[in-house]
Amino acid sequence: MSNKPSVLFVCVHNAGRSQMAAAYLTALTQGAIEVRSAGSQPAEKVNPAAVEAMAEVGIDMSAEIPKVLTTETVKESDVVITMGCGDECPYFPGKRYEDWVLEDPAGKGVESVRPIRDEIKGRVEALIASLTPAGTQQ
Repeated sequence: MSNKPSVLFVCVHNAGRSQMAAAYLTALTQGAIEVRSAGSQPAEKVNPAAVEAMAEVGIDMSAEIPKVLTTETVKESDVVITMGCGDECPYFPGKRYEDWVLEDPAGKGVESVRPIRDEIKGRVEALIASLTPAGTQQ
């Protein structure tokens, strides 16, 4: 059994916000936190503008694919971060839930996605600080 915390990022399409958040958390913690992302109605592919915006900061999301949100995925996660999925996300007592209100990057160009990406990075950094002992963040 792993002692490391696990985080699930959920948005409707699992194509933009949740993918960027998962990519940042993975990159910034280098495996110290288990990272998952999913969507209540997954898109066919990750938003190309989100992929491009993350590539600009050195994070490659080009191989990611949207995944469907399952009850098991929520059960297996310590922290569940929702980004617009509302009541479609199952609730289990004892888990930490946060709802991040973020603009949806769907249909936007990379110039409009950059500020969303940057806001997500700040929120992910705060999340890391709340989940890891001081000094373990890279």
